[in-house]
Amino acid sequence: MRILICSPEHNKATGNWVTASRYCRGLESFGHQVSLRHVCSNESPSPVESLAAVVGRVKPDLLLLLHAYRLGKLWLQQRQQINCPVVVMLSGTDVNEGLRQPEQATVVELVLHLADGLMAHNGLMIEALRCQYSEVAARLHYLPAAIELGTEDYSLRQQIDCSDDTVLFLCPASIRPVKGVLHLIELFDCLAWQQQKWQQNWQLVFCGPELDDDYGQHFHRAVDERSWVHYLGVIPPNSMAAAMRQADVVVNNSKSEGLPNALVEASVLGKPILASDIVGNRPIVDQGANGFLYRDQQQFCQFCTELIVDQLLRASLSQSRADRYRVDQESRELDRICREVYDRAC
Repeated sequence: MRILICSPEHNKATGNWVTASRYCRGLESFGHQVSLRHVCSNESPSPVESLAAVVGRVKPDLLLLLHAYRLGKLWLQQRQQINCPVVVMLSGTDVNEGLRQPEQATVVELVLHLADGLMAHNGLMIEALRCQYSEVAARLHYLPAAIELGTEDYSLRQQIDCSDDTVLFLCPASIRPVKGVLHLIELFDCLAWQQQKWQQNWQLVFCGPELDDDYGQHFHRAVDERSWVHYLGVIPPNSMAAAMRQADVVVNNSKSEGLPNALVEASVLGKPILASDIVGNRPIVDQGANGFLYRDQQQFCQFCTELIVDQLLRASLSQSRADRYRVDQESRELDRICREVYDRAC
């Protein structure tokens, strides 16, 4: 089968591109001819034609779109000209935010009703959608998540001149409002003054692409004002595992997630996780077993303090969940979904 995968991102450090690339390799392992393309509504004066041109050139048997709103909007505008079944991977933004915003909700709901197949990595999200939109339940598929660990080295602590006994918090996230990186700095502010009392140094490190110029300016200003915060720009995906291995805790303060690749990777590596208590993070974090979910600033400060001062606690949370996120399992189920959708549509 010829399969065309379209991603709304061309930056290879984003979760979208990493996920799309993994899908591509997984489907190829089952004998499919797979093409991966970037389609962006901001790149061209006529973005609809750009999607149609890609489809016309590749002539796929099946089209797989990442994001119901960002790419689904383009697909809806040219649906009559795209003569192949369409599978849409739903993002956390689609479900957690898009369905609550009138302009986006119209698009996302149309995609839910018109796409030949729908997927999500988050079982909690799938169940919520089945309850809210029972008429599309038969086309909703749960796709087990996976991660491919990179093999390149990365000297994380050397980059920021950080000693081995310093507790290092790593937040891999793109610099944009939905990821809450500015708010995360503010949360850590309440702990900064206690460094001397604890007699334990800690540092906070961010890495990821800048995707919002205005927000990025505020972020850089906040980083420059604090000696304990660092921004390393983009760490190549193939080096992320090496970077995480040198961190003590992996942090996520997102407002919305589908199922974040960074936390999946941390879980596979057995790194303690400190994350906001949102639907996208809940399936990854077993409270008190491999990390903590926090609902507010008080809980954040409590869990963060315990992680800083208690080395034995950090060690007890270092439990690998590699068996839960196997690439072969994801690829096998993705192949099954694609074949089922194609057979049903044709």
